Amino acid sequence: MLAVIQTSGLGLIAVASLGYLLGSVPFGILVARLMGLGNLRKIGSGNIGATNVLRTGNKFAAFLTLVFDVAKGGVAVALAGFWFGADAAQLAGLAAFLGHLFPVWLRFRGGKGVATAIGIILALNFWVGLAICATWLAGALLFRFSSLAALIAAASAPVWLILFASPSVSALALVLALLIFLRHKENIKRLLAGAEPKIGAKS
Repeated sequence: MLAVIQTSGLGLIAVASLGYLLGSVPFGILVARLMGLGNLRKIGSGNIGATNVLRTGNKFAAFLTLVFDVAKGGVAVALAGFWFGADAAQLAGLAAFLGHLFPVWLRFRGGKGVATAIGIILALNFWVGLAICATWLAGALLFRFSSLAALIAAASAPVWLILFASPSVSALALVLALLIFLRHKENIKRLLAGAEPKIGAKS
């Protein structure tokens, strides 16, 4: 666990800024372009995450996007925690998450944040991160909807943190979960209407 250290105001501003910039890198779009898959904004849902990259039919590209999106959340937390402390680590994670959701490079129209949130939690509490990944996998295998699995995993995060005795991170996890639900409002509507595409469905 990270030691609790009070970071200066300027330090927190620097951490938040760098976390946001790292989180705002649209790896899905970059991977799709570099691998000749076209404009991800015009494919499937138009989202920049791994699930939409998978709709191109290129599983490796989707895997790379997933890894990079997880990594940017984890790296932001790890670096801030190493250089400053626990307060800065959580702020860096939140900033990276907001950067993914609202990237300045894409006119603040980013992704839904699930992979980045997982990276953040993995860096803050590895075992809870694994538990969330297992929850997502179970939901995906059971229901075959990536969005539903993501919502179940996000909702489980604060519970896992309490069970693993990490209440100091549960508030951040709750904020991440609420934002993930808000970003999935259209998916929720499609799930209720029976119109949500299943995992692996191409555009």
